[in-house]
Amino acid sequence: MNSEKTENVSSVTKLSVNINKVATIRNARGGNIPDVVQVALDCGKFGADGITVHPRPDERHIRYEDVRLLRGRLAVEFNIEGNPVSRFMRLVLEVKPHQVTLVPDEAGALTSDAGWNTVTHCSFLSDIVKGLKQSGIRTSLFTGTDLRMIENAAKTGTDRIELYTGPYARQYAQDREAAIRPFREAALFALSCGLEVNAGHDLSLANLRYFIAQIPSIKEVSIGHALISDALYYGLEKTIRYYKEQIEPAAGDDVPQP
Repeated sequence: MNSEKTENVSSVTKLSVNINKVATIRNARGGNIPDVVQVALDCGKFGADGITVHPRPDERHIRYEDVRLLRGRLAVEFNIEGNPVSRFMRLVLEVKPHQVTLVPDEAGALTSDAGWNTVTHCSFLSDIVKGLKQSGIRTSLFTGTDLRMIENAAKTGTDRIELYTGPYARQYAQDREAAIRPFREAALFALSCGLEVNAGHDLSLANLRYFIAQIPSIKEVSIGHALISDALYYGLEKTIRYYKEQIEPAAGDDVPQP
């Protein structure tokens, strides 16, 4: 697919709210305040297109039981992220979310900060992707912007990749054109490989609008830390509206500009 044709791809980017930080607050005190399931339902009611959770092996935020409680309750898309260890795979094949995003994070990792080496792990990922797709689950692989890794991601049979946008967020304030360049190139290349493209990590009210304007073919952004932090100031309903307006600027002009 040539770049001119790819530029004309029409796409409405969806907002998936990652609710891990809500679970972090709950777990800090014990009990069920805030109620993770209710927050997820409210996010959908307030305009989010999806809910993302990332149950880690130590369950330090989202617990495996939270995932089971969310099953069948959501009126929006359900995306489960995680490293495809055996316990995680049993969970997602039981719950059968709309999408599973495979992330190569270590058990004790603070956050997901790197994409898959799809050359080294191509055979392993191909087997995992095949099993998920046989269960009717859309698959996405967490990747960086290295074109070789994206090319090999396509060889696994995955439906999508999710671009790790941490480097974009870090460089945005200094030089946003330089920050977006590798991501734009990566997204165009992924499309030419037959992949759809998601994005996530450190996207915020400060940098989201430019990202989407430059790469309108992004299918979905998954945002948690910044969105939940903003909700402390603006409230959850307004915050979700503000993020949606960053994706669709014509929808409103009252978006706070940090």
